[in-house]
Amino acid sequence: MKTSRLTSIAVRLIAATAVCTASAVAVAQQSNQGQGYWQQVQKAGALRCGAAVAPPYVMRDPVTGEYSGFFADLCRQFADVLKVKAQFVDTNWDNIVAGLQSGKWDMSMALNRTPPRAMAVNFSIPATKYEISLAYNKTNPRLPANPRSVADIDKPEITLAVMSGTAADKAISAAIKKAKLIRLPSADETRLAVISKRADLVVDASDTNQLFTQSNPDWAVAFNPVPALASQGVSFGLPLQMSASDVAVVNIFLEERMATGEIDELVRKSVDQVLKKTNGK
Repeated sequence: MKTSRLTSIAVRLIAATAVCTASAVAVAQQSNQGQGYWQQVQKAGALRCGAAVAPPYVMRDPVTGEYSGFFADLCRQFADVLKVKAQFVDTNWDNIVAGLQSGKWDMSMALNRTPPRAMAVNFSIPATKYEISLAYNKTNPRLPANPRSVADIDKPEITLAVMSGTAADKAISAAIKKAKLIRLPSADETRLAVISKRADLVVDASDTNQLFTQSNPDWAVAFNPVPALASQGVSFGLPLQMSASDVAVVNIFLEERMATGEIDELVRKSVDQVLKKTNGK
C-alpha cells in the first residue's frame, strides 16, 4: 500500500512537472510570436529585398550596381520606416519566388500576384496594376496589319521573345499553340531580339513595352491583346509563414503612399529615368 501511494505521488509529480514544462514552452513560443517578423529585421539591421531587373519597376546600373526603379524606391522607404538599411539581393525571375521561400531575402520586389504563387508566398496589396502587351516593328511583313489578339500572331512563321520566368512568360506560354517562343534572361535581350529581327514580337508588361515604343517611335508599336493575357496586381512578395499582422504593416505603408500620390510620382520618375537613358540624355 505504501509503495503504491508513493508511486501515485511520483506519477503526479512527473505529470505536474510536464505541465509546467509545457507551459514554459508555450510562454516562450508566445514570446517569440510576439516578436514579429519586422522586429527581427530591425534586430538584424537590414531589410533584404530580392531584386530581379524589369524596367521601370526594378533597374540596376551595370557599372555601379546601384538599384533604381519605383519598387527599389519603395524598398528604401519601407526600410526607413523600420529604421534599418535597405539591402538589395541580386536574383532573376526564375528564382524570385524560391529565394524568398528559402529565406535569402525578406521581400521580393515587383512580384505579380497569381494563384499558384499565392500558394507559395504571401503578397502585399498591389502597388500598381499589370497588363501584358506585345511590341513589334510595324514594317515587319510577317505580321498582320493592326493585330488585336494572340490568335492574330499565333502562326508557325512568327517568333515571340519573352523574359524567362516572368508572369508574361507563363501567360504567353499557355496562350500560343503554333508560334515559336524564345525565353531570354533580361528585358534588354528581348528588345534586342526584335531590333535584330531574331524575334518578331516582345511580350512584356504594357508599361515596359510603352517605354520601348516611346524610345523607337519611327517603327515600334504595341497592342494589348483582347481578350487580355493577364490583368494582375504587382506587389511585394512576402514569406508564406508571415503573420497577418506583419503583412498588414506593409499594406498600411503602401496604402499611405498611394493615397498621397507618392507611388504615382515614383512611377513617373522611373519612366523618365528610362527614357532619358534610352535617348542618351
